[in-house]
Amino acid sequence: MGRMTEAVKHLLIINVILFFATQIYGEQLYQWLALWFPESENFKTWQIITHMFMHGGFMHIAFNMFALWMFGTPVERVLGKNRFLFVYFSAGLGAVLFQLGYYYFNFLPAQAEMLSTGLSNQQILDMMSSNRLIDGLSEVQVSTVRAVMPEYAQIYYASMVGASGCIMGVLAAFGMMNPEAKLMLIFLPIPIKAKYFIPGIILLDVISAITGQSFFSPSNTAYMAHVGGAITGFIIMWYWKRNQFNNNRWD
Repeated sequence: MGRMTEAVKHLLIINVILFFATQIYGEQLYQWLALWFPESENFKTWQIITHMFMHGGFMHIAFNMFALWMFGTPVERVLGKNRFLFVYFSAGLGAVLFQLGYYYFNFLPAQAEMLSTGLSNQQILDMMSSNRLIDGLSEVQVSTVRAVMPEYAQIYYASMVGASGCIMGVLAAFGMMNPEAKLMLIFLPIPIKAKYFIPGIILLDVISAITGQSFFSPSNTAYMAHVGGAITGFIIMWYWKRNQFNNNRWD
């Protein structure tokens, strides 16, 4: 593969430094830099970027950095540093939009259902934080809270870390450049052409997000972030390839 490219090298260094910093400072650094659900009091705007450099464990960062090196290096060689970084961070932002959109798609109906019974937002938060019902609830309110509170609380306290969305955008870019290249999963060592492999990975992520069934990753994976990153990378590369007569063309 040859020498590591400049942007890939610096991204690797930053990710590794923050990973070891997290091991030292622990929960506090995670709370500051992970991306929390926007309705949560832990949410800060800078987390939209900082979460891309945080990881939940050794295997998480190891797989992501290996993929960044393997696919990011050839992509940066073709695009150059600036365009590569544009794809990388755009894919990360696309991942955020898809994952938060998916969260809100499930969160808002649960919230609306509880509010429709006459509960206030503060009452809902009080029950969630204390993990018990407040006094004076009607039977309808009790029934509704017990039915929808678990999903509501799970999303409210959800956080997201990792460069996976960025990596999926880079992978999509690699596939656009090298559709005939043969790729394979570590757990499924069967060579598959990139033009089939990458859409297949995206489809599995969509299925996992909808069903909760994990195929090759932990069950707490932000599957829609993977989808958002890949689609964003694909759209950017499609645009650059289509516009042959301006400076955005990459080939």
